[in-house]
Amino acid sequence: MVTSSYTDTRLLINGEWCDALSGKTIDVLNPATGQPIGKVAHAGIADLDRALAAAQHGFETWRKVPAHERAGIMRRAAALLRERAEEVARLMTMEQGKPYAESRVEVLSAADIIEWFADEGRRVYGRVVPPRNLSVQQTVLKEPIGPVAAFTPWNFPINQVVRKLSAALASGCSFLVKAPEETPASPAALLKAFADAGVPAGVIGLVFGDPAEISGYLIPHPVIRKVTFTGSTPVGKQLAALAGAHMKRATMELGGHAPVIVAEDADVELAVKAAGAAKFRNAGQVCISPTRFLVHNSIREDFVRALVKHAEGLKLGDGLAEGTSLGPLANARRLTAMSKVVEDARATGAKIETGGERVGTAGNFFAPTVISNVSLEADVFNNEPFGPVAAVRGVDSLEEAIAEANRLPFGLAGYAFTKSFKNVHLLSQQLEVGMLWINQPATPWPEMPFGGVKDSGYGSEGGPEAMEAYLVTKSVTVAAV
Repeated sequence: MVTSSYTDTRLLINGEWCDALSGKTIDVLNPATGQPIGKVAHAGIADLDRALAAAQHGFETWRKVPAHERAGIMRRAAALLRERAEEVARLMTMEQGKPYAESRVEVLSAADIIEWFADEGRRVYGRVVPPRNLSVQQTVLKEPIGPVAAFTPWNFPINQVVRKLSAALASGCSFLVKAPEETPASPAALLKAFADAGVPAGVIGLVFGDPAEISGYLIPHPVIRKVTFTGSTPVGKQLAALAGAHMKRATMELGGHAPVIVAEDADVELAVKAAGAAKFRNAGQVCISPTRFLVHNSIREDFVRALVKHAEGLKLGDGLAEGTSLGPLANARRLTAMSKVVEDARATGAKIETGGERVGTAGNFFAPTVISNVSLEADVFNNEPFGPVAAVRGVDSLEEAIAEANRLPFGLAGYAFTKSFKNVHLLSQQLEVGMLWINQPATPWPEMPFGGVKDSGYGSEGGPEAMEAYLVTKSVTVAAV
């Protein structure tokens, strides 16, 4: 077993790591044992006021730093994160539960994201517009929008922060994040890499505390000019409404319920290998996780058998133990949620092919689960399970599968498996999702847009599109005198 010590996490305000002024803290639990492993500082309003003042000052400093210098600092942060990858990954596994190998990939992927946005920040161009009067010069400028308030979840403690942080810094904005209290040490390690790389005091800030109190204070505050949130659709709608009431630009990366369409001509082995790996990654606690498997009836039984074999081959255990391929759920609430999902599916006529129950009495372990013959009335086919549960339903045609995929109000990610170019074209044109992966698992590279449609949110956290959310456009017209 890989071992590591866990340290308490403090706030980052104006370049200093500090306790909350009240001294209040929250326990951090290891999901593999359910036992406390450390504490995190709990910010109050007075701490938020200090952080906001620092963010305003940091913005005035950072926006004046040339883009190529900002890129250099960001690249140093990426290098430091790579150097510290093993230790940061251990911290993440201890507080979040995912297998160490997955944590390490998340940390190293974050370094790639930082570097991509560092370079993209050097390509923020305005333009010269040909005037109607030759004595006039017309230009369009792109400028940073201002201090950013970010709110991120516990399922990917670094990935969900780094996409927002990198785009904001590359654009010239300052950045204040309310990171998750359940998993504080790994995002703190990310921000420490930036601080150690030379980001000026106040440009980045980190707070923890009561989510409703912090969002309710930061979003309306006049210092904040941009809001970015990753989390559930209900909470996202509340925050988007609050941002709209105060005319704050917002990016919302919300919940999904990703369909997996397995066409009649699909390679079943490939579909199970790719979609199965994506399904049980991070114990299914992934916004783009495959959830609704819509499999042509001619191959449905073969697919279910292969998926069950895949699930039963996973090794459930402590994420720091050698060989673990599926860790615990992040908190006890998820255990209760999974039990309800499975019982509802059984009550509506589904068959539990494997799993479907908690494993052991210590920690938050839930067996990888495959459910077949799922009714459209079952909760698992209408609400994102956010856990290691794969629900399979047979279909008679690709058109039926597409109609079912589009039935729900969610539209984040989708997957499909087929050998037909005609099917690929139909899927590409008709599936209502922000991201579609065909014949492969998810590959959310930083250069590609990352975001959803419908109730899965708006805006992007990848590609050049992500930068636009942190920039404002200014039209400047000058007449010769």
